[in-house]
Amino acid sequence: MEPKGFVQDMLDVKVLILYVLARVQRPVTRNQLYELCYQDDKLSYFDMCEALPQMVSTGHVAELAADAYEITDMGREIETIMGETVAFPVAQRAKKAVEKFNRESRRSDFLRTSVRSDEESGNVHVRMELLDENGSLMTLKLIAPNVTQGRKLEKTFRAKAEKIYKILLDQFQENREDG
Repeated sequence: MEPKGFVQDMLDVKVLILYVLARVQRPVTRNQLYELCYQDDKLSYFDMCEALPQMVSTGHVAELAADAYEITDMGREIETIMGETVAFPVAQRAKKAVEKFNRESRRSDFLRTSVRSDEESGNVHVRMELLDENGSLMTLKLIAPNVTQGRKLEKTFRAKAEKIYKILLDQFQENREDG
C-alpha cells in the first residue's frame, strides 16, 4: 500500500517551500523551514534538503548567513502563481504553523536576556528585559548561584515575562492602594 499524502514530487516540495517562505515574517533556518513545511507525511527532510539548494541556485530563495533562508522577489512571483496548487489540507496546516511561528517570533522580539558569569566575584548575573514598541517596560537584574540556575531563570522569564510583569504591577498597585 502506498503511503498517503499530497506531496508527490520535487515540484510539490518546492512550491510548499515557497508557500511557507512567502508567509513567514523573518528568515528561517533549514530546520525551522522543515518543521513549518512538514504538514504531509510524504515530505521528507531529505526532499527539502535536496530542493532548497536548487531553489537558492535558481534565485527563488536567498541563503543568508548562519543557515537562514528567505524568499526572493522571483520566488514570491512564482508563489503567487503556484501557491494555489498546494493541496488545501497541507496549505491550511502550513498556514497555521506559520502563524504560530510568526506570533512566537514577534513575542521573542520583545524579550532580551543574558547570563554572564563574573570570574572576579564568582557571581552569575542574569539580566532580563521586557520591551514594547517604545522601549523597555521592565528590566530585572538578578544574581544566580551558578550558570545552570541563571539559565533556568532566563528560561522561566522567557516563558512567563508577561505574567511576571503583571504580578509586579499588581503588587505595586496593591501597595499604593494600602496607603
